[in-house]
Amino acid sequence: MAAHAPTTAPVLSTPDTHVFEDPTPTVDTSSLPRLNHEQIALTYEIERTVKDIREGRWKRIALQFPDRMLVDASRVYEGLAKGLRIARERKDEGVAGSGVNANATTGSNDVAEKLEKLDINGKTDVEEEERLFILADTSYGACCVDEVAAEHVDADVVVHYGRSCLSPPSRLPVIYVFTERELDLEPVISTFKQTHPEKDKKLILMADIPYSHHIPPLHARLRDDGYTNVFATQIVHNPSSLLPNRTIPAEAEGSKDALRGYDLFHISDPPPSLLLTLSSRVASTYIYPTDSPTPSAVLASTSLALRRRYALLTSLSSASVFGILINTLSVKNYMHILSHVQKQIAAAGKKAYTFVVGKVNAAKVANFSEVGGWVVIGCWESSLIESKEFWKPLITPFELGIALQSDESRVWTGEWEADFQNVLDGEKERPEGPMNVGSEKSKGEEEAANGEEGADGEYDSEEESAPPEFDLRTGRYVSHSRPMRTTTSKANGQSKAQIQDGKPAPASTALTKRANGDLAQIGGIVSPGAEFLREKRTWQGLGSDYKDEEEKEVVNGNAAKMEEGRSGIARGYVVGEEDRVH
Repeated sequence: MAAHAPTTAPVLSTPDTHVFEDPTPTVDTSSLPRLNHEQIALTYEIERTVKDIREGRWKRIALQFPDRMLVDASRVYEGLAKGLRIARERKDEGVAGSGVNANATTGSNDVAEKLEKLDINGKTDVEEEERLFILADTSYGACCVDEVAAEHVDADVVVHYGRSCLSPPSRLPVIYVFTERELDLEPVISTFKQTHPEKDKKLILMADIPYSHHIPPLHARLRDDGYTNVFATQIVHNPSSLLPNRTIPAEAEGSKDALRGYDLFHISDPPPSLLLTLSSRVASTYIYPTDSPTPSAVLASTSLALRRRYALLTSLSSASVFGILINTLSVKNYMHILSHVQKQIAAAGKKAYTFVVGKVNAAKVANFSEVGGWVVIGCWESSLIESKEFWKPLITPFELGIALQSDESRVWTGEWEADFQNVLDGEKERPEGPMNVGSEKSKGEEEAANGEEGADGEYDSEEESAPPEFDLRTGRYVSHSRPMRTTTSKANGQSKAQIQDGKPAPASTALTKRANGDLAQIGGIVSPGAEFLREKRTWQGLGSDYKDEEEKEVVNGNAAKMEEGRSGIARGYVVGEEDRVH
């Protein structure tokens, strides 16, 4: 991994010839099959969606499509609008035609409902019309519910189309339409029999969400052919399950080790996060591809991927600055895992900066070259980012807990966790507090974290007696892997000078004037970002290009000349006193 990693940050400037080009990758919809009206109604479950909207009494509905399905968005919109209008007219006609004198066959409940629709003058209260909105671009991954875009139109509900990670949303209700895909079962059965000839072996049937409706008939066919220990999974909204978002065998509910006696047969290629999760929970995983002309079950191997992930997280053990990428604003409890990650990094004596991003790419994160590694907080699928284009490693909250452990206590068992909710639940079960990062803190670390002094009135630093730390990739000595511990001791050493009238001096929001050998601080707390800006940034913002020229003019006694700038609005402004309109 280290041999292929870039040694310098990528060039972020855009060539002049590409200034007006859109870098967003487009989906070629010309090769996608065009569905007729009947297929649209069945694939996008128009009738069921209309029924759910009517039962929920929602009036503002957001329709979220992945990029490849936007070609059908307008026809789905028309189908839903027509279905809602017909349902609304039928209800209004039923109320208006009945009046108060309902015949004897009408139930008392129907009469009461119709009376509610009549005002004091006996006129029918016409129901408010539903409004539909197409979300043409998602804020984050297509697998997640885009509550941010839905709230822009003040939506009451989101209809999510396509495959989904099924992460629990935080605010809005969701109607999931998985857009079921067709599959010929005959080659699937034939491949299954060739892969698993033993009919009494413990097997699990699982499929990607758009193909999950084929599991029951496939299971029935296999039982008829003599397979006795085949378990057919069903979809559940629980990414924290041992089989994410799927039911598990009854014997595995008490112990997850029971799943290791099962082989898993998966229809369609699973996402990498699911494959890594299954690697330590089942005996083996066979993948049946749905896009191959000659399908055959392939034994999945995750050993190389797991070794690569372990190399990434161990390379971050000596990193001093972490960036936290919030890649979701919709998944439930994302603020709790953010707080958990921040506490972990602080307890290790390292610095963390938080960033809220949309769709992560290499150019965005390369802007912050002082960050040694990134922790992605997103859904259980999008948190795993496998790409060689990124300058610094991107890891998950689960991997962060391993990276922050000491070399003596770090044990790699091969188990991998995708959902951060399991990380939070595991932290609650620990006897230690939320600051536990896998190893016991020494007395000096506790005092540094709490800002306390030693028993003799001076801070008892552990830095000099601590063993040296080296970068496992380069072998170089790392002198500032825990900058927050170092500056805490310095801050405590200066605490007497900062105390005024027996009270601590108020924290300042300005940068402390830096003496030789001291780190830049903000409000009395070290800021590695400010230190990097001061020492290593070649460009420090607008106006920094003229800083040297201004200092020379001041030294020479020449004050900078003030010039009148442009005034007016963008469509027509004048320059100075020449009255030339641009």
